[in-house]
Amino acid sequence: MTEETIVPYELPETENHSFFFIDQRIDSHVEAKLHQHDAWELYYVIHGYGNRMAGDTLQPFSAGDVVLMPPSMIHRWEYEHSSADSDGCIRYLMVAFSHSFVTQCMKVFPELRNRLASLTFPVNALKYGQESSRVIRKILLRMNDMDELGRLCEMFRLLPVIFTSSGHVLAGKPMSIERDVRRMQQICTYVMAHYVHPISLDDIAAEVGMNRSAFCIYFKRCKGFTFSQFVTQYRLNTACELLKHSQKQVSEICFMVGFNDLPHFIRVFTNTIGVSPSKYRKQFQ
Repeated sequence: MTEETIVPYELPETENHSFFFIDQRIDSHVEAKLHQHDAWELYYVIHGYGNRMAGDTLQPFSAGDVVLMPPSMIHRWEYEHSSADSDGCIRYLMVAFSHSFVTQCMKVFPELRNRLASLTFPVNALKYGQESSRVIRKILLRMNDMDELGRLCEMFRLLPVIFTSSGHVLAGKPMSIERDVRRMQQICTYVMAHYVHPISLDDIAAEVGMNRSAFCIYFKRCKGFTFSQFVTQYRLNTACELLKHSQKQVSEICFMVGFNDLPHFIRVFTNTIGVSPSKYRKQFQ
């Protein structure tokens, strides 16, 4: 497998619009591939679930998630086809805006400048927590029913929320060396495509053009944990999404996410997540 091409995107109609807002309902097969753009992206998943790649991080996502991508962050939202609606579509709301939009608004409007004074803008992708997500979703849904001028007014409410909220967790961070970015993206893409089957260290090392020993040292340096731990956590995260969003039996999910032994899967899941798969599912029913 060759490295996936990173597609550069630009905001459309920048001459007549200071930011870009979209209510997107599309076939899950045509959602954007790995891409980047010189703009902030605020993304709210309304329908669907899958896996998100942001910078050096691979995480599952589901309906209700709200994530902020910083400018130039390489990312991709890959929806599970089975998560689409009866028409085969997924849906999200998205706002994209340049960093100059924020700084120019701060210069012109003291009220906004006072709210964002001494702010250090994040360099990492952020996933908002329950309360912050609730506020952001409410604003975005309101914007969806407004004309362009109404949406602009709502942006002044939105900016302080997304940039000053402490209710968020890391969703991805950029890597300082471009070569490392490409290599880590290649590793994540490979895991996404092959996690159902055993992935040997020799296979993944060969995928990125390294020997086994060098790969183990490299991955541990970049991520802070081993490749085996990374794959296990990804499989468990995927299992969590299936437990929440499907009616499949625990034994079926076990094999779907790459475990070949049910007792081992239950033991690893319980030790890592803190509850058994069946108890985890009951929390969301």
